[in-house]
Amino acid sequence: MRLGIDLGGTKTEIMALAPDGTVALRRRIATPRDYASLLRGVTELVAGADSELGARGSVGMAIPGSESFGTKLIKNANTTWLIGKPLGRDLEQALGRPVRLANDANCFALSEASDGAAAGAGSVFGVIAGTGVGGGAVIDGKVLGGAHGIGGEWGHIPLPAPSIEEVKEAPLCYCGKRGCLEVWCSGPGLAADFQRVTGRTAGAEEIAASDGWSIFWIRT
Repeated sequence: MRLGIDLGGTKTEIMALAPDGTVALRRRIATPRDYASLLRGVTELVAGADSELGARGSVGMAIPGSESFGTKLIKNANTTWLIGKPLGRDLEQALGRPVRLANDANCFALSEASDGAAAGAGSVFGVIAGTGVGGGAVIDGKVLGGAHGIGGEWGHIPLPAPSIEEVKEAPLCYCGKRGCLEVWCSGPGLAADFQRVTGRTAGAEEIAASDGWSIFWIRT
């Protein structure tokens, strides 16, 4: 039995795959808002899956950001309270078994390249646009991780051809730079930009579903 966990900005979900590849179980919780609560939440998800299925599964986890090759600490995570934490080590201690961590966009891109929408393609780029903006690249069936494990990430490059003034006035990203694509194109980034322009508060889904979306673009 294989247990896969997706740690997102708003939800954390576990899926169990039987030996024949069929989905045996799927459960979801709201993503906890601090590190200790996250460890408890994931531990409870895994324990519940083990108990319900009567089998002890191996564990892999897709995370926003990546695990440092050297220190094994989390970096480049838009869930900023994960940065600098030994997530893999702490989960292994809590669960009593090995835990594999990988960047969520890399997992997504590899899945699509293996047996999804991009199956059979030699070069694949997968895009995640949600609470954060991420990307994964797969070449000939292998993730292009790069020297730091974030080879496909594109959320921290600027929008095309910004002027110096635009960069200086752009919102500050959690990474410390201004004008990263993530501060414009993520759900929270879109909501923040909408509020700056219109003075109204709304979430990304509400903006897209309402006439506020047209008002927003007309004013910009």
